[in-house]
Amino acid sequence: MSDEKLGLFKGEDEPSVQCVWDFYQDGLKFNTQNNIEETVRANENFFVGKQWEGVQANGLPTPVFNVLKRVVGFHVATITTDNLKVNATAMANSLNTEQYQELVRIVNEEMDAIMEFEDIPAKIRSFARDASVRGDGCLYVYWDPTVDVDIKNNVKGVIRCKTMENTRIFFGDPNTQDVQSQPYIQIVTRQFVRNVKKAAKFNGSKDWEDIKCDDFSTDEEDFVKHVENKVTVLLTLWRNEEDGTIWGYESTLDCEVKKPWSLGVKKYPLVWMPWDEVADSYHGEAMITGLIPNQIFINKAYAMSMLSMMRTAWPKIVYDRSRVTKWDNRVGGAIGVDGDVNTVAKILDPAQISPQIAQFIQMAIEETQESLGATASALGEGKAYNTSAILSLQRAAATPTEMTKQRLYKAVEELFYIFLEFMGEYYGKRMVDMPTPDQVQQAFAFAAPDQQIPEEVPMPFDFSVIKQNPMVLKLDVGASSYYSEIAAMQTLDNLLQMGQINIVEYLERVPDSYVPGRRKLIAKKEQEIEMQKMQEAMMMGMPPQMMAGGDTQVPQAGVGQPGAPSDGGPVMENLQGDPEITGGRGYHAVAREINGGA
Repeated sequence: MSDEKLGLFKGEDEPSVQCVWDFYQDGLKFNTQNNIEETVRANENFFVGKQWEGVQANGLPTPVFNVLKRVVGFHVATITTDNLKVNATAMANSLNTEQYQELVRIVNEEMDAIMEFEDIPAKIRSFARDASVRGDGCLYVYWDPTVDVDIKNNVKGVIRCKTMENTRIFFGDPNTQDVQSQPYIQIVTRQFVRNVKKAAKFNGSKDWEDIKCDDFSTDEEDFVKHVENKVTVLLTLWRNEEDGTIWGYESTLDCEVKKPWSLGVKKYPLVWMPWDEVADSYHGEAMITGLIPNQIFINKAYAMSMLSMMRTAWPKIVYDRSRVTKWDNRVGGAIGVDGDVNTVAKILDPAQISPQIAQFIQMAIEETQESLGATASALGEGKAYNTSAILSLQRAAATPTEMTKQRLYKAVEELFYIFLEFMGEYYGKRMVDMPTPDQVQQAFAFAAPDQQIPEEVPMPFDFSVIKQNPMVLKLDVGASSYYSEIAAMQTLDNLLQMGQINIVEYLERVPDSYVPGRRKLIAKKEQEIEMQKMQEAMMMGMPPQMMAGGDTQVPQAGVGQPGAPSDGGPVMENLQGDPEITGGRGYHAVAREINGGA
């Protein structure tokens, strides 16, 4: 039997500085063989308007008519204009899904908070723009433990997200675009030497003093090295084969910055989306790569037309030098000649440019735009003879981008699954708003009868329940109109009018912003329904328990079921633990009453 080592890093289980640098060189070699960096550089130049770099002008004017930027802007706006919405729900095959209602609500609220705090819509637009121009979009998620979240309870740490350039990401298996199947992933950044030295010293690296600026001769392929006093830092991520967790290792060319550590999550914190897929390559094809020759032709055709106009568009005067030694072009100036003035000079008519040239240039622009679905109607240039027809044409023009939009939705869904992983690993116990428990309401009524009972109170919630139930939640991503509150309200109104649901069921599903004091109103309506049933039972001479099938007592969600409080279920333990109630006046008396002391 062979005793050869089978570790990921050249037979070893953990990476070394030299091994990681060799992996980096392999990634650069793959990009060079596929001309990735030169393609990305050309695409970026043409997108921003530097379209004559590397093009032989040969004395021509250098006008820029940037068709590509408009087309890219149209497509990126088409797939990102809708406000995306991520909706977490309990899996249909989960046992006792009712016990996860509060968990789902808390997760959705945290998702909304992350989306607002990190400005995820703006990052998604940048993500889509990178995919269309560079070929691939990339989002990197990491944990920032320095941000204060709840100073009073000493809670720190938020989930961060940022876009990354595709030329700075190297996959261990460059022949597939599937992120989660990669043996390892390298993320390359260039940081100031001083900051890297501080980090290495803090992490206990023995060779932190040896970190120095990049030597350009050591890596001529990496064209991004254009700032002095910076060093290339390699973050290598890989999956532990024993427990499936993701591990990280930071290093430079010749120094370790941070020893291997576990991220605790089981998904690579990276989202990758190619604009168009390319076989046997993790890099995609950018939208504008194949259109650069069209843009060069349009610019050159305009340049030659301009040159012709400058040279021949104005009339010229031809005169007889034997009679006129010097022509005077001054306005109103007199010129003296000997003999007949009719044969002294003549004005030559300017040459005319064929109108077919302008038509052909315009046709090239239109064909380039229409080949990508950016028709005149889609761009809003069509005349509105018929509103319905214009809308139909615009919808038809957006059809070619539908596959790209679905890839974007899939990428956003993957992004929020990564957020879920980070929540379960790093959030720990945090205070969240929970419906006021019955014992708290009773304490309020006893200790502060003149104060209004709050609908929600802050209570600790352990987010590790997400890790304990990894297959419970599913995420749905789409335009916010798919989850439109207006559409949902119309459906609820119809169900209520048809008598398919009662007022309590209606209020439980109405968004909080639509009905102020919704929870208090639900409690009041439940009491009214219960009193009405008791009155009806008394009038009929029947025990209340036998009325309407004995459903006067509304059971709590999950009570007596697996995962309920009586069974020690993880979710309900978090949701119905002893609350820590803090706040302003009135809360102290309530807290004393709950704790049974003065």
